[in-house]
Amino acid sequence: MTNVLTVKNLGKSFKLKQIIKNISFDVRKGEIMAILGPNGAGKSTTIRTIMGIMYPDEGSIEFNGHAENEIPRQKIGYLPEERGLYKNVKVMDMILYLADLKDYPKKKAKERALSYLAKFGLEGKDKVSVEELSKGMGQKVQFIASIIHEPELLILDEPFSGLDPVSQETFKQEIRELANNGTAILLSSHQMNVVEELCDRLYMIHRGEKVIYGAMEDVKNEYANFKCTIKGQNPITLLETIPNVLRIEQNGDVTVLYLTQDVIVPLWLRKLPEQLTVQELSIDKISLHEIFIDIATDQHQLPEGVGSHA
Repeated sequence: MTNVLTVKNLGKSFKLKQIIKNISFDVRKGEIMAILGPNGAGKSTTIRTIMGIMYPDEGSIEFNGHAENEIPRQKIGYLPEERGLYKNVKVMDMILYLADLKDYPKKKAKERALSYLAKFGLEGKDKVSVEELSKGMGQKVQFIASIIHEPELLILDEPFSGLDPVSQETFKQEIRELANNGTAILLSSHQMNVVEELCDRLYMIHRGEKVIYGAMEDVKNEYANFKCTIKGQNPITLLETIPNVLRIEQNGDVTVLYLTQDVIVPLWLRKLPEQLTVQELSIDKISLHEIFIDIATDQHQLPEGVGSHA
């Protein structure tokens, strides 16, 4: 698959404090790539550097073979975390103005804008001023503005923030469709369930450095151990006798057993004590959300060797 964006050994410091260090990843044509990390990890600095809002101290950025100082910005779409539309401007005028900044034909932009407004439930809002829109409507307009010029690379920073579930689903469908049509998408979000559902690969940063990089399925297979959730009153002393358990979490009559990576579930189930009280029992793998929390809070419960593949 063709690399649209290639980031190599990116580094950036402010007042002698290094914010990002040796950040390297690529975004491929037709894929959705997640860039993740807790607040302050360096995601926004990385994105702003890619966008040319700031310049790196080290490393390089390439877009379809173009070096950083030659990147055709009109081929890139950007939805920033901090939304910013001129409030006293009509919706259509706002979209057409932003399309014009990307050298996109006005007639084609207007046709696409009307189509997207209808798709996002904003039909008839083209002549309404931005300040009259709700927060969710404004976010839809800004999303339309970020894709109106048919970008080859689309960068989305917290695109689902503040959206109701129906609007979130509409956004997800559109993002998938864009990727299916060949757009390379770099997406940053704190909603791990959406990332896990939507993205093909992920790059996770903590304290300005890479901690995980790989295909979503590979990451889940390597780092997402099984966990067993048991409903029933059980003493901790009994639970501690169960083999292949990394840690135990209890909340009332619900216990979660986090299992070792090498566990064979059918065999492990046979080793559960006969005295165990079980009203309900379920086994699944830990989620991307739990992996994120583990890293962000330095719990170090993940397997050894996190973060090596692309």
